[in-house]
Amino acid sequence: MSHTNVAALVVATALILSSASCERTSITQEVDDFVGRGDPDAPNTLIPVNRELIDRTTKPLNPSRNAYFGDLHVHTEYSFDAYSFGTTATPYDAYRYAKGAPLTHPRGYEIKLEQPLDFYAVTDHAMFLGVVREAADTSTEFSKYRVAELIHNLNAPDNMGDTSVLQRVSNFARFIPGTLIGLGDGSIDPELTLNIMKRAWLDTIDAAEQHNDPGRFTTFVAYEYTSSSNDRGNLHRNVIFRNSERLPAVPFSRFNSQNPEGLWDWMDGLREHGIESLAIPHNSNGSNGQMFKLEDWAGNPLDDDYAEQRMRNEPLVEITQIKGTSDTHPELSPNDEWANFEIYPYRVGTTQHSQPQGSYVREAYLNGMDIAAKGGLNPYKFGLVAASDTHVAATTDDEATFFSKAGILDGSPVGRGSVPAPFLQRTAAKLLAPDTLITIDGKQYMQGGGFETWSASGIAGVWAEENTRESIYSAFRRKETFATTGPRIKVRFFAGYNFDENILKNPDLAQIAYAGGVSMGADLDAKDGQTPAFVVWAQAAPNGALLQRAQIIKGYIKDGAAVEKIYDVACSDGWQVDPNTGRCPGNGAKVNLADCSISQGVGAGELLSLWRDPDFDIQQEAFYYLRVLENPTCRWSTWDALREGVEPRPDLAKTLQERAWSSPIWYKASE
Repeated sequence: MSHTNVAALVVATALILSSASCERTSITQEVDDFVGRGDPDAPNTLIPVNRELIDRTTKPLNPSRNAYFGDLHVHTEYSFDAYSFGTTATPYDAYRYAKGAPLTHPRGYEIKLEQPLDFYAVTDHAMFLGVVREAADTSTEFSKYRVAELIHNLNAPDNMGDTSVLQRVSNFARFIPGTLIGLGDGSIDPELTLNIMKRAWLDTIDAAEQHNDPGRFTTFVAYEYTSSSNDRGNLHRNVIFRNSERLPAVPFSRFNSQNPEGLWDWMDGLREHGIESLAIPHNSNGSNGQMFKLEDWAGNPLDDDYAEQRMRNEPLVEITQIKGTSDTHPELSPNDEWANFEIYPYRVGTTQHSQPQGSYVREAYLNGMDIAAKGGLNPYKFGLVAASDTHVAATTDDEATFFSKAGILDGSPVGRGSVPAPFLQRTAAKLLAPDTLITIDGKQYMQGGGFETWSASGIAGVWAEENTRESIYSAFRRKETFATTGPRIKVRFFAGYNFDENILKNPDLAQIAYAGGVSMGADLDAKDGQTPAFVVWAQAAPNGALLQRAQIIKGYIKDGAAVEKIYDVACSDGWQVDPNTGRCPGNGAKVNLADCSISQGVGAGELLSLWRDPDFDIQQEAFYYLRVLENPTCRWSTWDALREGVEPRPDLAKTLQERAWSSPIWYKASE
């Protein structure tokens, strides 16, 4: 089995139901009953959570709002794939890590955040929640099933090295379909499996409750809904609950429906009984055009009911994470010099190419605006966040210390293909699986499932009055959110009609902007033939590189065609935008690849600008969002090579420009 196929098969087997029908079991039926009843008082359908009164000794609410950073996509040992990759960290460990405590990586080394986070959500896969862990523990009832023998003692201390990789993947690839068959034919007790999932869910809730510390650190009860289209296009979502006062006994999963519209129906049913949640799609880049297509699941054109339901349940989208960036693609934005950024080209869980059309955020914004221009409701009017999708419970947001996501599989530079494989590993690979190696410029590297194209990304940012579930969730709902590729870059973006240059000098800038305009995530209505002004503010990360430029990305429909334009609106080092090119001059920032040091004294700690669209048309609806670029720095693969004392892999980018994006502002023309 090739290393490429190995990596793909790990995730693909978890999605086996996406291309095959199966018998319904009581696992499915119990949740279906709950969805159909919508009865919050029925036994075993809702969990009331006891909450202690909290004596808050925190700062008062800030009406101008604070920036908070977090990760809403984190897997622990309860996820079937994470445990199979060697992760034994619990949800409790995950929250301790987010607050600054060290954690042991499955490969045995210590990992620790340079700067703690403000909020965190453990989002383990609902499908088979906790089941693989249970199968590996030989003291459990489930471990006595024959199929579980494949997983016995999987993460014993003497089974955590490179020699275990092929065994892990092979056995896992047999365990998932074997368990599905057993559930279908009755040889595996569905009630036993369901109870495992319930216990894991209760423990996940308990971990979030224990670590939620209003005013200081926020946790969200959450999980991942994992599904795909029949052509293996990624349709995964993370479901985030607003609070924990009442929760479903079992999360809605792929066991219940392959169709995300079924998830929205379930969420709507919960909402009718006061249980509020939202779903965040991720890795649209790997959806093969399915995430933002122009038809519903049944193949019908998108209508207003679809748009209303989708936006009610999915106000945010994850724009970047370890498996690549979903802003745009060079094929979709050929005039965007920065479009080719950390592109992961495969459908998630495979090594098949993912079609760009229908897979990227910017095109979705344009298509949604086109639908609205033709009289329909816009189904793609979402804000932006970022996340890690870590599978070792720990966010990996720093290029210099990147440890990837899949535990034992890619937790070393050799495993993720950034440095040449050593002699012993090459020899073993040639004997056991010769196609696990790829030769580049005479050097042999391990060939993973696209591991070398993965990213040290990302972090979600919000502007909220305080660090609490209520305040941060409200920011999610109004889409006052932003995304970064890892550095804690802060961005603010406002639009209004009464702003002038004086606002940039005012210490109460945010307060004035809120009072006289709208922030990111909002609509700006046309006003009396006036041209709006946009306030752009960005602050460099405390431990990151300085900023190079701020850009506004505009999209609109003209003569029936979607158009995008990119405007540089703030330059570092006192430079001005060139009126002919519309670009800031290069500021000369460089990277020394010998030691990854960067130019000093070049770049901006803050970028601030008041911008008016030179192409503004009062009758033309448009969206605007902010993109901020740092000076170039070393990519993680270059850092790996530097530490190993070898030349960077020649087919990978040596450097990158970390960045942040705001949620859009949508300009609404007068009727």
